[in-house]
Amino acid sequence: MHETERHRVILSAVQDRPVVTVGDLCGLTGASEATIRRDIASLHMQKKLRRVRGGAEAITPPQFVGLAGRPFAVNETLRSPEKRAIARAAVDLCEDGDPIIINGGTTTFQMVHPLASRRCQVFTNSFPIAEHLLKHSKNTIMLSGGAIYREQNIILSPFENDVTRNFYARRMFMGAQGIGPLGLMEADPLLIQAEQKLIGQADELVVLVDSSKFEQRSSLVLCPLSRIDTVITDDRITDKAAAMLEAAEITLIVTETGVGQAEDEAAS
Repeated sequence: MHETERHRVILSAVQDRPVVTVGDLCGLTGASEATIRRDIASLHMQKKLRRVRGGAEAITPPQFVGLAGRPFAVNETLRSPEKRAIARAAVDLCEDGDPIIINGGTTTFQMVHPLASRRCQVFTNSFPIAEHLLKHSKNTIMLSGGAIYREQNIILSPFENDVTRNFYARRMFMGAQGIGPLGLMEADPLLIQAEQKLIGQADELVVLVDSSKFEQRSSLVLCPLSRIDTVITDDRITDKAAAMLEAAEITLIVTETGVGQAEDEAAS
């Protein structure tokens, strides 16, 4: 990743949390600690962020601090390294110009940082994803219409014939409450109705779930395993869960959490 791309990712990340650590930025960019420290120093001198011990913070605190709504805020703190690694792998599937759908959720939200260096056409029902990408990337953003549900930070439309039907996507990226032999599971019928409409607009369905989701169940099935093309998860997935996906002919991408990915860029 070139210096300008790293700087864009770093500035994106500091708007997401009160303080972003050097380790976090290494994970987001694939660069070494030495490179990240130089980047932080450079951006600090340009007064684009504030250098702090062990990392950096935004000069102007983000207006969307904590991402309002207890369920989202609580979920965001769980298995964060896994979610970041999964989100990076998801963005690796994207190319500039791709039309993609990103469903709301705490794992899919982590896609906003690596997407800061891309130029995709993004349709989302997530207000925080749209706001972040609009402010900190050059992606084209389209929001679904409807009411904003504060606790989940998503937009749901009560109407069948809404703007969702006018967007075609190469891939849809989404999380889930659980995944098992019957398929993807969610707890809320309103969520399922909205997500099924989105799924219908994409050629491929890519599911982003940390390994704990294979142990969770719900009373409602969103879609069967046969509709899923790819699952991205972390390296704690069990052999049983992996075999289930293989039997369903689903492509499995396993990420290694917390492992460094690259050395200094030659251009640094």
